[in-house]
Amino acid sequence: MQIKDDRYAGLFRLIAIVVVVLGSVLCLLPFLFILSGSLSSNESILREGYQLFPKHFSMEGYKLIFRVPDELLRAYGVTILTTVVGTALGLFFMTMAGYVLQRKDFKYRNFFAFFIYFTTLFGGGLVPWYILITKYLKLADTYYALIFPGLMTPFLIILMRSFMKSVIPDEVIESAKIDGANDFKIYYRIVLQLALPGIATVGLFLALQYWNDWFSSSLFINDQNKFQLQYYLYNIINTSAFLTSFGAGAGITLSEDVPSESMKMAMSIVVTGPILLLYPFVQRYFVKGLTIGAVKG
Repeated sequence: MQIKDDRYAGLFRLIAIVVVVLGSVLCLLPFLFILSGSLSSNESILREGYQLFPKHFSMEGYKLIFRVPDELLRAYGVTILTTVVGTALGLFFMTMAGYVLQRKDFKYRNFFAFFIYFTTLFGGGLVPWYILITKYLKLADTYYALIFPGLMTPFLIILMRSFMKSVIPDEVIESAKIDGANDFKIYYRIVLQLALPGIATVGLFLALQYWNDWFSSSLFINDQNKFQLQYYLYNIINTSAFLTSFGAGAGITLSEDVPSESMKMAMSIVVTGPILLLYPFVQRYFVKGLTIGAVKG
């Protein structure tokens, strides 16, 4: 019987490994197609479609993007600034909000939790939001307009509150109070340490939100030196599309001068490449989060 159980266990592990490998390959294939498209000539993409390996190697897409490297690096700097500052401040505010909302001795925690949840169902709309940012807060054409709107995300606050509620025992807080620790010391020395896996998860979501943001620049920023990377590349795509359509309307072929398809793939690599490097640094916290509630002997 033990031999049969070992066989079933080995077969299950083999099937699990095959499923995981196949899933990983399927997740990796789109990125390989994008990478191959960015290194292919525009003519081969238009003629033969996207291939797993480039048939006609070309760097024209990257050359067009880096034709003005100063502007690209400036856009990178703006995006890195907003991502780092916004993620740091957002984590600070949302961890404090989550900690307060999960405290049972906070009398109005349910009221404020419902108020935050209510904003996920109903919103004032784009026009009131724009008027608030530009007219009343006077944040138009400043970096504050790129950072402030994303600092308090209702979904992430609720997520942080639920995570803290599941991993922070009330007895730990009470014992810390008995030992003379105030709320800020409890928050800094206990809450942040226990909630580190949740903070890493929320921080990754928040960083992706800031990194992929282009709408804020399109609404509030007029100075080109303050454009975020996504919006800067978005303008390049619109310009290339205009030149291509203009050339087609005039009977002129501009595919050699404007490699629109390969340029789009090159932009995807330029945009997603740096943020992909963030995941390995927070991966261990995700693994720790899986065992945070395990029973230990």
